[in-house]
Parts: sequence; structure tokens; C-alpha cells
Amino acid sequence: MSKSKLNLTIEKAHGNMWKVEMRDHHCNYSCVYEPSVEQAMKYAEVWFDNADTREAHQQVTNKAIKEMIELDKKAGITTDMSDGLD
Repeated sequence: MSKSKLNLTIEKAHGNMWKVEMRDHHCNYSCVYEPSVEQAMKYAEVWFDNADTREAHQQVTNKAIKEMIELDKKAGITTDMSDGLD
């Protein structure tokens, strides 16, 4: 995994919780709350390590959606509306 452009922010939140915001080099974003800074760092480390796998899964999903749209158009069951209700 390329470690470039990883963003991590950990800040005190409500109660005894820590807010953890992360953005990886694929521009995926996550925000979670953890009870300690150590757990926040552990979560972030795993989340960043899974960035390339997460991106690969997202690409497979995107390809499947694109193929479904093409099949719907070929079958003539779509409209030209952009309301997403096809």
C-alpha cells in the first residue's frame, strides 16, 4: 500500500470518547469514536492497512453497477429521468 496522502485526526470528543477521522490515499473517509487514544490509533492503523483492499472491492462494486445499468438500457427498462427510480 502506498502510504502517501493519509490523513488522521484524533481529538477529544464527548465524555471519555475520542473522535477519529481518517482519509486514505483513495479519498475514502471514515469517522469513528473510540474510548482511548491507543484504541483510536489501533483502529486507524487497521483502516489504513485495508485501504487498497477496500478500493479494490469498491471497483468491483462500481463495475457491477455499471454492467447492471447497461443491461437495463439494453432491455429497455430505463428512462431518461435522472431521479434514480429506474
